[in-house]
Amino acid sequence: MKKKWVLPQAVPSEEAASLSRQLNINTTLSRLLIQRGIDSFDSAKHFFRPKLTDLHDPFLMKDMEQAVNRLCDALHQGKRICIYGDYDVDGTTSVALVFNFLSRYARKDLLTYYVPDRYKEGYGLSEIAVRKAAADGVHLIVALDCGIKALRTAALAKELGLDLIICDHHLPGPQLPDAYAILDPKREGCPYPYKELSGCGVGFKLLHGFCLQNTVDLAQLYDQLDLVATSIASDIVPITGENRIMAYYGLQKINKSPSPGLRALIDVSGLRGEIRISDLVFYIGPRINAAGRLTHAKRSVEMLIAEDPKQLETFSQQLNQINGDRKTYDAETTADALKMIEDVDGEAHKKSTVLYSEDWHKGIVGIVASRCIESYHRPTIILTKSRGKVTGSARSVPGFDIYGAIEQCGELLEQFGGHHHAAGLSLSVDNLPAFQQRFEEVVAASITEDQLEPKLYADIEVDFSFLNFKSYGILRQMAPFGPQNPDPVFISRNVSLKNYRIIKDKHLKMTLQQEDGKKFEAIAFGMASLTENLEANEQFDVAYHLDENEYMGHRSLQLLVKDMKVAKGVAVER
Repeated sequence: MKKKWVLPQAVPSEEAASLSRQLNINTTLSRLLIQRGIDSFDSAKHFFRPKLTDLHDPFLMKDMEQAVNRLCDALHQGKRICIYGDYDVDGTTSVALVFNFLSRYARKDLLTYYVPDRYKEGYGLSEIAVRKAAADGVHLIVALDCGIKALRTAALAKELGLDLIICDHHLPGPQLPDAYAILDPKREGCPYPYKELSGCGVGFKLLHGFCLQNTVDLAQLYDQLDLVATSIASDIVPITGENRIMAYYGLQKINKSPSPGLRALIDVSGLRGEIRISDLVFYIGPRINAAGRLTHAKRSVEMLIAEDPKQLETFSQQLNQINGDRKTYDAETTADALKMIEDVDGEAHKKSTVLYSEDWHKGIVGIVASRCIESYHRPTIILTKSRGKVTGSARSVPGFDIYGAIEQCGELLEQFGGHHHAAGLSLSVDNLPAFQQRFEEVVAASITEDQLEPKLYADIEVDFSFLNFKSYGILRQMAPFGPQNPDPVFISRNVSLKNYRIIKDKHLKMTLQQEDGKKFEAIAFGMASLTENLEANEQFDVAYHLDENEYMGHRSLQLLVKDMKVAKGVAVER
């Protein structure tokens, strides 16, 4: 798809010059920082030098005191505790984090964990789990990355004599569950300053409160930040505020001395060199997620809490194999879905995509929804059949609230949940045609043409003369990159192609040169088809990330190309 290039409004020259003087950097870097809200020496200091002491007091979160007190009582009285978590990366890292930490303070037979079966129990706090906990003599359930809408199961837990602490980060519904304590910074009336924690982040804050109340050395807790960083990366939460601090130190832990489970996953995924957020997103997260998608997520938890080298090798190889199977299902289902759009009259011209096949694997429908958006840029829901119901995942395009659109179809659904960008839902087979029609009507009535146009958001225009190791060194200090703090995208104009070669029939390796004669190696993944257009034109504009390449001890800068356009007549919105 052709993308519209979008640049932010230009930063006033005097403002950039002032920050440049304060930080002793060039004005291009100052403009980048100001665009991200870093406009003074003090804000730059906090940004470039995150401190764990800047983490918020956990007791600012509503119900934290009740939650910590109840957890302490259970531990001191020797009561059985069940750590419950969702089956994705955020949920499984949450379970591993809390289970690992509390194992130091609870007898082995008194601390258990539970992850639901995606296919038998579905998302959230399940009735099966609550009844099993009661039968096993559990007194306290700590639910992580789920539970904020578990009205019926929370009521069941209370009826069976179980206390429930909910640690969630999803948007609450109009009514909260009847739980002993609810930790969710998004709940109404919660004064906690940072609202964008991952589910694992909320679990971390519970343990943070536990440490403060019991004068436990916080270094023991900070030693688990590699798990929190993995959840932050994989759950695509903003890397700002507390998330940025925890991701920063979590990445340090991963690169210096990762937990045994993450170390084994790093090894089996073939990663070399410095681990970044993007590596967690594309290599580590998918392997943790794969078990919950195709088999059972308890395998991922076993991996993340294991210490025995033989077990770790076995678990990591298993997850690697399951992830390979997941990739195969992903590719096949995506091809089926795109063909369905192309073959059905009028489908390609709708404002939304809602596709269903009972043959698709429930575990990969969310991935397939995202893949479909890459070809048809519009809100997308991919559905399959599970336990007699139609169930699936929704993904949105930037700026469109897909949760709100699904909510407007609520009378046709049996269950739904999520947030602005992604959601899950289930409904009866009989309601599927009505839902497809209703969802399309809702989207068509509210989505704008601008939201339907794919965009590439760039940061700033630069000449190749800006690209040097000094600038790159400062850019790397802006990491970790992710939502709301993305890896800067640069645009350079009037670039010529000196030479190129195609790699694996789909990637483009090039040498690019600007008018001043400065050259850079560049790689454009999946863009081999652009060669004909580039050869036919003398100059073009390129959008890219700046990266470092090391080969046989030689370091060089290279461009990771995001998009290219013929130079003449290129429109860029500001």
